[in-house]
Amino acid sequence: MRVLITGGAGFIGAALANRLVAEGHHVRVLDDLSAGDPARLDRRVVFTRGDVRDVPKLWTLLQGISCVYHLAARVSVPESVLYPREYNDVNVGGTVAVMQAARDAGVGRVVFASSGAVYGDQETQPVSESAWPHPRSPYAVSKLASELYVNTLGALYGIETVSLRIFNAYGAGQFVPAAHAPVIPFFLKQALSGGSVIVFGTGQQTRDFVYIDDVVDALVAASEATGVNRQVINVGSGQETSVRALVDLIAEAIGREVHSLHSQADTGGVSRLVADLTRARALLGYAPKVDVRAGLRLMLQHDPYLRDLMRRDA
Repeated sequence: MRVLITGGAGFIGAALANRLVAEGHHVRVLDDLSAGDPARLDRRVVFTRGDVRDVPKLWTLLQGISCVYHLAARVSVPESVLYPREYNDVNVGGTVAVMQAARDAGVGRVVFASSGAVYGDQETQPVSESAWPHPRSPYAVSKLASELYVNTLGALYGIETVSLRIFNAYGAGQFVPAAHAPVIPFFLKQALSGGSVIVFGTGQQTRDFVYIDDVVDALVAASEATGVNRQVINVGSGQETSVRALVDLIAEAIGREVHSLHSQADTGGVSRLVADLTRARALLGYAPKVDVRAGLRLMLQHDPYLRDLMRRDA
């Protein structure tokens, strides 16, 4: 294949780009580097710095491309509450730009990286794709709106489309920003540095943590599978892990107690969320291989920053 990955220097995008180029595909990446790092990319990946809303640049990059992975987005839920216009502009506007340019360039398929955040609070768990979304943040709204644009414009323009609702992805090399960091790498960093982790509420709220290698498996399958046009598909581990249980698993992985502080502040998160993978198994042949316990071990083995903290602690 010849593919373009928007947001391809980010955590998920770089892992996907490196997998595809290792398998012999021609891979182009577009990223504005607001959260990405080209140092993550295999040297065989063709990298271009730019804005996903820049249609003329997209036209250039899409020449000869058969499949677009659209991953470029702003992704912080708390930040989206503060800056909803910017999130709409980048996430929704970027999606429309990608679909318009894909039409003009004759691209055959677009795979869109959506989010499990679109579901919000759901009475029934695991949550299936037929559940009515209840987005609780501008970020989640932007992903849901983008799904609708991808589906509608794909039908109008004759482009095959598939949207993957990715749950809480984690893995080695994940960036830990100073504010609103992803929970697993942040907890690991705090625990290995001798700091405390903050557990909101009772710690019984649950999430579906899915390892990066499994996410990439699903993305690759979505570009090749038949019978997935216009589909929305969950990508998770299918396992429900509470925050309290996560702290215990981290303590087990690093071999010492993790000090936790409890806060009653409202994080705005849902109380439970875990993916129903029935559709992913049927349409993508998707079978997640890495549970949280194994994923934590892999992070400690393969993340240079965490390995360094482990050595210091030893």
